[in-house]
Amino acid sequence: MRVWKSTPKDALLVGFSVAQLVVTLWLATTWDEASVPWRIASTAGMTVLISYNIIVVSHLFTHVPWFVSARLNAAVSLLNSVNIGQSVQAYHLTHVRNHHRFNNDPIGEDGTTRDLSSTYRDGENGEHAPLLRYAFKGSLDSLVGRGREVSYVHRLWKVGDEEKDLLSLASRREPRRSRELLQIRADRAAHCLSLVVFAAISWQWTLLSYLPAFYLALTMVNVQNYYRHYGADPGDRAADSVSHYSRLYNRLTFNDGYHQEHHLSPNSHWSQLPAVRARFRDRLDGRTRIVSPVPAMLGFLHTGRALLHHDRAGGER
Repeated sequence: MRVWKSTPKDALLVGFSVAQLVVTLWLATTWDEASVPWRIASTAGMTVLISYNIIVVSHLFTHVPWFVSARLNAAVSLLNSVNIGQSVQAYHLTHVRNHHRFNNDPIGEDGTTRDLSSTYRDGENGEHAPLLRYAFKGSLDSLVGRGREVSYVHRLWKVGDEEKDLLSLASRREPRRSRELLQIRADRAAHCLSLVVFAAISWQWTLLSYLPAFYLALTMVNVQNYYRHYGADPGDRAADSVSHYSRLYNRLTFNDGYHQEHHLSPNSHWSQLPAVRARFRDRLDGRTRIVSPVPAMLGFLHTGRALLHHDRAGGER
C-alpha cells in the first residue's frame, strides 16, 4: 500500500512537525523553573521553530501534500496549524491560490494589488513598501487576524460571510469547497485548543514567551518574503523572484532557495526543484534576473542588488 504521495523523504518534514510540538510543550512545562537566560534563549528558539515551519515545512505541504491519504493530510494540517498558530488550509488558499496566481504584482489601476501579500501593496510610486512597515506592520495585522479567528469560537470557528478573501479563494466546486472550509474550521479549533492547553500548562509562558515568539516569527516570515521578491521584475515570469543557490542552505531548507524555480513550477515537489532549474535553464539564463549571494532572510546584506522593477517602470513611461 502506497503511503507517500511523492517520496518517503517527506518523513523528515513530518518528523520536524512532531518534534516541534514536543519541544513546544516541553518549553511550556519547564518555564516556571527556568533561569532568565534560558527563558530568553527558549523564546528565541521558539521564534526560529515557528518561522522555519511557516517558511519551509508548511509551505512545502501547502503545495504538495505529503500523503496519499486525505485523512493523513488533514491530520498534518491540524498538527501544523498548532505549530504555526494559524490554519494551514487557509495558508494554502492565500498562498497557493493567491500569491502564486498574481506573483507579487505591483499596484494596479484600482489602487491596490491582487496579491494579498505583495511587497508593493503599501508602497508608493511603484516602489516596494518600506521593509520595516512590511515586516512589523504586516505581522501585527496577522496577529490581530489570528486573534479575531480565536474569537469565532461563538460560531465554532466557521468561516463567516465577512471573510470574503477566504471564501473567494475556496474551490467553487462541491464537495471540495465544503471540505476546504471544514478543514479551516478544524485547523482553527486545533489552534484554539492548543492555546487553552498552553495557558493551562503555564499562562506566564504563553504570555511572555509564546506570543512574543509568534509575533517575531511572523515578522521573520515577512522579511523572508520581502527579499524573495525585492528588486525582481514583477512583469517577467522568469525574473519575478529571487533565488539563492547555496548548497548548505538548500540542504537545510529542502531547496527553499530555488524560489524563482518554485514560481515557475509551484506544483513541483521540493526534491525536483534543481531539475526544474535545469529544465528552464535557457529561459532563466537568457534574461537579467536576481540571484542573491545570501538567503532571503539576510537579504538586507545583499548590497548593490539590481532593481529590475525600476527598469520596467522606466520602460513603461
